[in-house]
Amino acid sequence: MITTLIKGFIVGLGASIPLGPLGVLCVQKTLGNGRNSGFITGLGASVSDTFYAAISLMGLAFIQNLIDKNMDWVMLFGGLIIMYIGVKIYLTNPIKQIQQKNKNKRHVEDFFEALFMTITNPGAIFLILGLFAAVGINLDENVSKGTLVTTLWGVFAGSAAWWFTLSTTINVFRKKFRIKQLMMINKISGIIIFVLGLISMFNGAFELIMEAVKK
Repeated sequence: MITTLIKGFIVGLGASIPLGPLGVLCVQKTLGNGRNSGFITGLGASVSDTFYAAISLMGLAFIQNLIDKNMDWVMLFGGLIIMYIGVKIYLTNPIKQIQQKNKNKRHVEDFFEALFMTITNPGAIFLILGLFAAVGINLDENVSKGTLVTTLWGVFAGSAAWWFTLSTTINVFRKKFRIKQLMMINKISGIIIFVLGLISMFNGAFELIMEAVKK
């Protein structure tokens, strides 16, 4: 069981380390609102990673096929969601963020914002599938309940550990930033996230147009 937990931990860690839109969002939230905000943002992604890991482990082929067949639509709408979050961050006032940092509703918003961002990126399931193969976890729909639960806890713990480490590290430098610098970071973060969403949306739209032309 310990070995299974460690393997799951490695998968969760490996799935989280690539700094995509969520990594930028975590850094921005930490600088603007503090470590707790950045960490809770990361936990939203951890839940998403664990969900996709569960799909992989339980051999839910029909869900994987559904995602694969509708990948273009998911990329299109997922890109739009990421673009919206990017614009929202760009327009955010860091002063108001700092004033609201202790409000629980703000943390709930952070969590679900990250969850929606990552759950609409099912490409994560293919990364997780590759990581499972790399660490030697067999993907079998007859996997025992004990192995399934242990692995998923490992995935969640590995992912959460990365976001805790990232948010804590960024928080160390947070006090060195002034409001003007935070405003600039907000705008840069918003632009980066918007562009990444735009790329996803265009990729999805392009593939849909090509399919329509072929028909």
